[in-house]
Amino acid sequence: MKNETNPILTVNNLSKSYHNDGIEVSVFTNITFSVNVGEVIAIMGPSGIGKSTLLNLIGTLDFPDSGEILYQGKNPFSLADKNIAQFRNQTIGFVFQFHHLLPEFTALENVMIPSIIYDYNPDSARKSALEMLDRVGLSHRINHRPSALSGGERQRVAVARALINKPLVVLADEPSGNLDMHNSDLLIELILELNKQDNRTFIIATHNSTIASKSHRVLYLSDRTASYQ
Repeated sequence: MKNETNPILTVNNLSKSYHNDGIEVSVFTNITFSVNVGEVIAIMGPSGIGKSTLLNLIGTLDFPDSGEILYQGKNPFSLADKNIAQFRNQTIGFVFQFHHLLPEFTALENVMIPSIIYDYNPDSARKSALEMLDRVGLSHRINHRPSALSGGERQRVAVARALINKPLVVLADEPSGNLDMHNSDLLIELILELNKQDNRTFIIATHNSTIASKSHRVLYLSDRTASYQ
């Protein structure tokens, strides 16, 4: 069950803009919100409003112009670049619209990669990866490469990979965007099951109304601002 009083992520006065042919284009300004431990948060809004940009900032893949992002009170952007990468590997899991699995590696090897980066122990990484693939229902597909997996199976491998280091937060960017309705529903149920079993926090950028309806809260981006609805 989600914890109403224990923010795992706090975003204060976050602003981001880009420069296009010398013109500054504001994506959003002074966004403030928090996410509690064990919540599933859906980020919604029109295409191009900045959902992916916000996830990239929360995921420390990009730097904000101003404001702060705090994980349990810690600002990762205060760290050296090398330490930011380490923080990201240990704290944040990622699931993208495109699975981004390495085609030359098996499902098992793809899931092992973050664990090996985190703590170079192949035996431990293999054990953890086998457990995660079993949890997402793919224990029978561990030796298959991505080209031999269905779209839904590839996203399940991506979820297993995101969770292997037991991150504080999992960020998902349109995770069901390339799936048919059946596999989309299966993926949503998997995320909700993992959230319930592990009290894992998920932040999902999506256009999928089913995800939104089953989330604890919806953060809506509009006119360069954000508010819970």
